[in-house]
Amino acid sequence: MDFKPEKKLGFGLMRLPLTDPSDPSKIDIPQLEQMVDAFLERGFTYFDTAWMYQEFASEPAAGQALVERHPRESFTLATKLHAEFINTREDRDRIFNEQLKKTGAGYFDYYLIHGIDAVMLEKYEELDCFGWLLDKKAQGLVKHAGFSFHDTPELLDDILTKHPEMEFVQLQINYLDWTSQWVQAKACYDIAVKHDKPVIVMEPVKGGTLAQIPEEAEKLFAKADAGRSAASWAIRFAASLPNVMVVLSGMSDMEQLDDNTSYMQDFVPLTGEENDLCFKVADIINSRIAVPCTGCSYCTEGCPMHIAIPQYFSLYNEDMREDLEQKGWTINYSNYDNLPKKFGKASECIGCGQCERVCPQHLPIIENLKKVAAHYE
Repeated sequence: MDFKPEKKLGFGLMRLPLTDPSDPSKIDIPQLEQMVDAFLERGFTYFDTAWMYQEFASEPAAGQALVERHPRESFTLATKLHAEFINTREDRDRIFNEQLKKTGAGYFDYYLIHGIDAVMLEKYEELDCFGWLLDKKAQGLVKHAGFSFHDTPELLDDILTKHPEMEFVQLQINYLDWTSQWVQAKACYDIAVKHDKPVIVMEPVKGGTLAQIPEEAEKLFAKADAGRSAASWAIRFAASLPNVMVVLSGMSDMEQLDDNTSYMQDFVPLTGEENDLCFKVADIINSRIAVPCTGCSYCTEGCPMHIAIPQYFSLYNEDMREDLEQKGWTINYSNYDNLPKKFGKASECIGCGQCERVCPQHLPIIENLKKVAAHYE
């Protein structure tokens, strides 16, 4: 496809540097500007944001750090329409116009119907979001139309059959989820290939899970190539797939950006042996991980108890990788005690199910919060 970026690394504006680690909306704009400048200077052009990223602060940050400071033709910008924030056909334009205002972009190079699953698809079809997006494209306000997806390969096949006008699809792909019964990354990727749709990869490092892997797994990667970070293996795995046009990475500091751009500037695909090594590492990680949360924070936006769900799961996962019988105590017990100063406790979950309805990983969040509460409280 002629609209593919020249380089396969995209800057995901969802895990940005912060001035207050407990508040995703407090973006460190000077540091982000430095990262954006370096990204563009090294020949990368693709930036990805969305309406609710960073508690609705990502799109304004993209406007401030990117659009206001660089020629419009020097980058491509993607954003999205999410079903949780629209209830009428008028809402579609209200959100879109606000996105244009917040970013100052004038138009969007890529626009996505966001996070489609079986439930959200009903609303998207009811409100004719696919037709609406094509109208935006006809008006020149969107250059390329597509969607992101979190459901079964069968549903993906149905959508691409019904809507062949969609030019690309964004999928969660990483070596840990490649054969996952929940994510079904390989099966969904194969459907995209079947329909000849380029793939944008999200969660290649699975919310940081594949950047901080067990020591046993680190040793396997180090033996193969001591100079490569764990994250580099994950991103190169996704980028090595023939139908992938860009791999998104949420980068939180300059160190991460330097690492990612170092091996993606002159990208070399994984060999067959390296690919197999990723699957060996996946087996090790899967034997240790308790809650496969990616930290996307979709679950927290409407939580009536303001529970820091991803943070609690992260602490819990870290502890489950420890030998707690030997240690008896970890720093995460203190970390857990500190979080309720700003957020609700895991035990305060009222079981409303809002979080589970929007979780892209389809996790049993309520049950997992009970496990977290039992462990720490």
